[in-house]
Amino acid sequence: MSQTPLIEHMGGETAVLELVETFYDLMESLPEGEHLRLLHDRGQGMNNARSEQFAFMCGFLGGRRYYAERHGHMDLREIHAHVPVRGEDAENWLLCMDHALADCGHAGPEVERLRASLRRAALRLVNDLGEWGVRQPSSPV
Repeated sequence: MSQTPLIEHMGGETAVLELVETFYDLMESLPEGEHLRLLHDRGQGMNNARSEQFAFMCGFLGGRRYYAERHGHMDLREIHAHVPVRGEDAENWLLCMDHALADCGHAGPEVERLRASLRRAALRLVNDLGEWGVRQPSSPV
């Protein structure tokens, strides 16, 4: 018994592209996206992030694994290892994605499972890097 990949349930690659574009439009316009924009600007910029996010999300949702084809893996922790991700950043990323999912009309039990998966993934990226991506010494307890 085979399950329909979530990407197909959501409307295929066209729907993923719409979701990613909506997500980044929100990140660029909502006050909660301010620090996320700064992190992207320190990297390769928002346009690159849009392209890479589309490539990643297609595979994450059960479609073609463009990101893995391009980079050889889809390990989120490795992808973000150099990025100082605070808990607040993870929550703000999730807030933008929640709004994007809703704005694109995605709902139902499959999308709720997706939200839970995205939450687990985002929270796993929280690290102890400082503001500029330098690992911080442990503080005494």
